[in-house]
Formats: sequence, C-alpha cells, structure tokens
Amino acid sequence: MADQEPVGGEDAVDGVRSSLDGAVLTLRLDHPRKLNALTWRMYDELEQHARDVAGDPRVRAVVLTSTGDRAFAAGTDIAQFPGFDADAGLRYEQRVRAVLEALQAVPVPVVAAVPGLAVGAGLVLAAACDLVVAAEDVQFGAPVSRTLGNCIDASAVELVRRRLGAARTDQLLLAADLVSAAELAPSGFITRLLPAGSDPRPVAAELARTIAGGAPLSVRALKQTSRRLDHDPEADCDDLVGACYGSADFAEGVQAFLARRPASWEGR
Repeated sequence: MADQEPVGGEDAVDGVRSSLDGAVLTLRLDHPRKLNALTWRMYDELEQHARDVAGDPRVRAVVLTSTGDRAFAAGTDIAQFPGFDADAGLRYEQRVRAVLEALQAVPVPVVAAVPGLAVGAGLVLAAACDLVVAAEDVQFGAPVSRTLGNCIDASAVELVRRRLGAARTDQLLLAADLVSAAELAPSGFITRLLPAGSDPRPVAAELARTIAGGAPLSVRALKQTSRRLDHDPEADCDDLVGACYGSADFAEGVQAFLARRPASWEGR
C-alpha cells in the first residue's frame, strides 16, 4: 500500500491520501479548499482503501484524519448536488452507506483523529470508527434541516444513535445542533478528549501504535466481537474465542509471559 499524493492540477486537489508507518495505516481526507468536504472521488477512494486493509497483513491499525486544522470533514461537497432528484438522492445516500459499511468492516481498529469541524458526512464517518480523538472545542453535528433540507440515510442515523443514544441523537438532528466534543464525551462518542486547541493526530497515532503492538488475532477478534454485539446482544462469538486460543500466538503469549519476556506476535 504505497503512499499516495496529489499528482498536480485542479482535478487532483481532492482525494484520500494514504501512508503506512510500520503497522499503522493513515488515511487523510484531503480537500482543504472546501473544509475537506467529500467529493464522489473521495468517497470512492475511502471505500477502496477500507476494503484493501483486509488483504494487507502489514496493517494492524488505521488512523482516519484530514488535512489542516479547520475541519475533519464539512459534509459532502454541495457543488455536486445541483440537479439532484429523488432517485439521485437515494443513490447518493446508498453510496455513503457503502462507504460506512466498508469502514466498519475494516478488520483492525480504526481511530478517528478529528482536528476540526465534523458535520454531516464528517459526523457519520467519525461514528463509523472504533475510537475518536478530538479536542474539547471541536464541533460535531448534522444540521441538514437548516442547510440543505435533505434527510440522512437510516443506516447513518443508526450509527450515530449507537454512539450517542436515541434521545441525544434526536436532539442533535432535530434541533440541527452543532455540539462540542466536550458535550459528546460523556456519551462515549469521544473516546479520548483533549484540551481545547490540541492537535489530535499525534495522540491518535500513538494510540494506533499501541493497538498495533498487541496480538493481532486478539485485537481483530475483540473488534469483531464488539461489532457483532452492536447488532445482536446475544451474538455467538465462540468461533472468535476458539480461534484465539487455538493460535500459535496464544501459545507464544503463554510462553513469553512465563519466561517474563516480550511476546513475538506473528498473527497466526
């Protein structure tokens, strides 16, 4: 998974840049002229990057962040919306749904480093990540009822409800609120709250490195267990438990613990 940078020209400004540092893959939303509002190309690239992780054994954690400090993502680029009708709107929401599903299906933990405004698509992308790092003054919301007058896909609403709870989500959406990370933190939406003005990216990178240093089969199984329980509180996860206990890594972990030495994880 090679580093990706713009190749020049106006059409190359927007994109999702990727870089691999050890076992941590960083994906960066890059459209700073429009506060990182997502274009169709950015949605496509983000979905493809998310799907590629499953086939890359080098990646043990992912950081999703953005260019600049003003915004994580200010929704979708509205310049793409003129001429939309009901069918086009449904296709757009289905496209966003596919990206969110791909992001949630990433087999390793995904840490969102939110350096600025996260509204609309920015809010739901953060909600699709496993952990969210943000400074207390960063604002989140989806004020569609006082901006475009559209409606968010049910799958995106459910994602936010799962992180915030039903009543808090209703308040956020119906009142078209913008709320700070400090206000969202008690709900668990923000998993690492930083002082106002802080850059979340170094903290998220360090958190991702810590995760990547763990037993990869164990980390993947724990994430998958959590995801299954999101959809079914009585989900059967015995296959995940058995796979870990039957792994070479578990045997190595036991031997390393007894010998009082660091374990050497191989992901098998």
